[in-house]
Amino acid sequence: MGYVVRSEWDEHYAGGRGFRPLSDAERALLAVHTPPPDGGRALDVGCGTGELAAHLAELGYQVDAVDFAPSAVRRAAVERAGAANVRWLYRDIEGDDLSGLSDDGYDLITLRLVYAFLKDRLRTLRTLADLLRPDGTLVVITPRAELTPADRRDIALDEHEIAQLTADWAGTAHQLAADDFAVLILGGA
Repeated sequence: MGYVVRSEWDEHYAGGRGFRPLSDAERALLAVHTPPPDGGRALDVGCGTGELAAHLAELGYQVDAVDFAPSAVRRAAVERAGAANVRWLYRDIEGDDLSGLSDDGYDLITLRLVYAFLKDRLRTLRTLADLLRPDGTLVVITPRAELTPADRRDIALDEHEIAQLTADWAGTAHQLAADDFAVLILGGA
């Protein structure tokens, strides 16, 4: 895939493309490991066409779904128009002012198929950790490089990158598997 700039992502979504649908294994892990507390708020970073954001709302979260591709946000708002408790926002999590997000933080922040594309992973991880409420959880869902075809490895994390991500996290880190994806549950930052 190898997209680098916003316009390429915008064309991707405007052209009707998306990503692999949320799997039953991912849904099950999220239900078990990230149940919403009363009044739970979630931030879905890189929401794409909004499937994960809509699922989180079904679990009981109030969701802010952000993407830096305008066409992704437009498609999500149309394709998931029936999703209650989701606010669709056009934001670049790495470069935009995030003051329009929840003032009192989030219980859950998700990055599904996004982390490999971040330019400054450590800074972004710290920024997101600051948006978590006490006892909040950050979940990174990523293809595993060893299970990804060579021509698509730029969208995946290898074991070294996964180890670095968990080492950079100040709290607890658990790695689970959902099909050929690694699901990193990061808590207690």
